[in-house]
Formats: sequence, C-alpha cells, structure tokens
Amino acid sequence: MTKILKPKWMVTLAPGSADVLTDHALVIDGERIADVLPRAEAEAKYPQAESVELGSHVLIPGLINGHTHSAMSLLRGVADDLPLMDWLNHHIWPLEKKWVTEDWTYQGSLLSAAEALRGGVTYLNDMYFFPTAMARAAVDAGIRAGVSINVIDFPTGYAANAQDYIAKGLAAYEQFKGEKLLDWTSAPHAPYTVSDETFVALRELAEKHDLQMHCHIHETQFEVDESVKQHGMRPLERLNKLGLLNEQMMAVHMVHLNEDEIAMLARQKVHLVHNPNSNLKLASGICPVTALETAGVNTILGTDGAASNNRQDMFGEIRAAALLAKGSTQNPTTVSARTALEMATIRAAKAMGRGDDLGSLEAGKLADVVAVSLDAVECRPVYNALAQLVYVAGREHVSDVWVGGRQVLKGRELTTIDVGSLLERTEAIVHRMQTER
Repeated sequence: MTKILKPKWMVTLAPGSADVLTDHALVIDGERIADVLPRAEAEAKYPQAESVELGSHVLIPGLINGHTHSAMSLLRGVADDLPLMDWLNHHIWPLEKKWVTEDWTYQGSLLSAAEALRGGVTYLNDMYFFPTAMARAAVDAGIRAGVSINVIDFPTGYAANAQDYIAKGLAAYEQFKGEKLLDWTSAPHAPYTVSDETFVALRELAEKHDLQMHCHIHETQFEVDESVKQHGMRPLERLNKLGLLNEQMMAVHMVHLNEDEIAMLARQKVHLVHNPNSNLKLASGICPVTALETAGVNTILGTDGAASNNRQDMFGEIRAAALLAKGSTQNPTTVSARTALEMATIRAAKAMGRGDDLGSLEAGKLADVVAVSLDAVECRPVYNALAQLVYVAGREHVSDVWVGGRQVLKGRELTTIDVGSLLERTEAIVHRMQTER
C-alpha cells in the first residue's frame, strides 16, 4: 500500500539538495520511495494513500553503521580501560575461543540489530565469525547487513585455518545469495593477523564475486611499527603491493597515516571507515579526517563492536566525528553538520557499493527511512533541523523506522523482535558465561 509520510522537516541528503525541506512529504510505494514533494502536492497526487502524520519530526535516510562486530554485544563491558593488544590477547580472544558458537553469535547479532533499529540504523556492516548466524539475525530483525566472509590466520572455535574460514564463508554466501537484505564482504581481519597469501586469496574472492573488502588497517602505532619490523614496510604499503587498495576496499580505523598514504588512498579510491569513539576509548588515536576530506577520500563512520565502544550509537559517532575534527585542527568550519551526517548515509552507501539505491531520500531509492522527534524539551528550539540532528538529538529521539518500506520501529517499539524474549535469552547466556569461567 502507498503511504505518505508527513514530517515537519526532511533532510534528504540528495546531491545538490537543500539542507532542510519544510512542509514536504515522502511517498513510499512498496519497498521504494515513489516521490519527495510538497505536502499539498502529495495529497493531491496520491489521494488514496495512507497518511502518516509525523508532527515535529525530521525524516532522514536510514543510518549505515560502516563497521561493527554485532555478536560482540554479548561482551559489552567485559573488559574496559585497556590498550588494544592487551584487550584482544588477554580478554577478548580467550573468551571468544571458549564461548562463540552459531547460537551465541545469532543471539548477540539479534541484540545488536535491536539496538541498531532503535537508534535509527538500517544497515550494519558486520565482521565476525559464523556468518550464517549474522545473516539469520538480520533477516529475522528486518535490518540490512553486510555479512562478512571473515578470515584470520589462526584457529578459533569457528574454523581451523584460512582455507577453512574461506570455505565456510563461501558456503554461507551461497546459502543466502539473493536475500535482498544482505550484502557480503571479503573480510581479512587485519595485516597483523593475515598472511600475504591469504590477502591475495581474499582479493581474488572479492574480484570473482564482485564483493567489497572490509579490513582493520593502521588502527594503532604499534601495528604500524611491528609491520615495519616484520615486513620492512608499513601495512598500507604492503597491502598496496598485494593489489588490495582500490574502490572495493573499506579500510577501518586508519588512525596513523602520513601525507603520502592519504594521497594514495584518494588516488586509488579507497573508502575509509572512521570509528571515533572506539579509537578514543582504546586510546588508539584520532583519525586525520580533515586531511582526508581535503584529499577527497570517501570517509564514512562506524561504531566498532560493543565490546570496545561500548555504545553502538551512530548519533554519537556522527557528533564525535564533527567535534573531533574541529577540536584536533582548531578549525570550527571543518566537517560540517551535513558532512558528518553524509558520512553515515550517502557516503556510506557508496562505500558499500549501494550508492544507487541507499543513503538518501530520493524517488526510486529503497525506502530506508528514519523519523526523529524534535518534540522533546532538550531538542528545542529548532533553528536548523539538520544541525539539531548532529549536535543535539540522540538515538533516544528516534521514533519510527522503515526498512524497504516495512515499518520495523513504531513509536519506539520494535515490530520484528520480541524484546522480552531476546533479553531473557541474553541474560541466560551471560549467566552461563559468568558462572562457568
């Protein structure tokens, strides 16, 4: 059925569009946006459509979380205030080796999907083991996901070696190929956990199946220094020699970069996934976003997993990206409100290879739409709805979400997930983890 959404404001983020439209309507027909036009014209053109009055709301495109480890919501808060390698080696990897299974991954992924939808996120770009579990959770929740063929060069409870990871990932890809909510990525974990041979195999896999690649790179200075010791070159130089730096690559973190590397990223059209809050919490450093913007690198945003952030809150990432860029350069004009919001929408859609049908509110695109209420005391007055989204509003102000025209959040209540049952299962898993250490 055709629906007309009637908000007070709309931020379409369509190229060349005004920052904010007022007294406009968005028309959804099936899974796609049929029209964006003045409200009076919409009412005249679609007299039989269902009318959805949204009062003091602003409509935006669904947010895209460019990097997360969804199942790690079950490890939220398990090991805080630690440097990255200590956190990984002595806490996270031992816990994962003991506990991670298909069911554990499904439950954690579903918990993250619920958190995402309640925060206006309609797409999770995931990296984790047991991709069939993430795929099932995304489909059950009605959220879009980039599911990873994730590879690491040591054994875990999921796979024995690189060949085993790839074989299992490809089997999952074949099982869910054609599911319209899912995309797939070729996902080497990081240069310090993946060999040259495995990188090449995953590059060839991405080329064969036309997949984006998804990899942690230059997250810490320690990683860069160790690469120089072991390989005689920095990680990006190594990956460039292996043919991985191109427009299929989504390079995550990228905190420690020099001028030549930034120029190379721009020249070779690599997409960069900035994770401001995770990088701050792990004291990894601050990504040089202003320099990347100046060079023309497509920079997008992600939360990282709940074990390191600990909030999978894209409103928080959008605000942090804008403020960090300004504060670190002492330039208040860098990373404007619109730029920060684009990093979580239209720019992110481009990085996922989905720029033609996601990331902005335009006729013909998929109807991934979020309504944010600016009715609350803390959101008033509203002089500029776009700036209000970035500098004032939070995920708690998201009221309604549609994914492909299907309403998955209504009045802050999820329509696809039984929250009570989800929390019961979550607590049962956590209780077992705590009592069987």
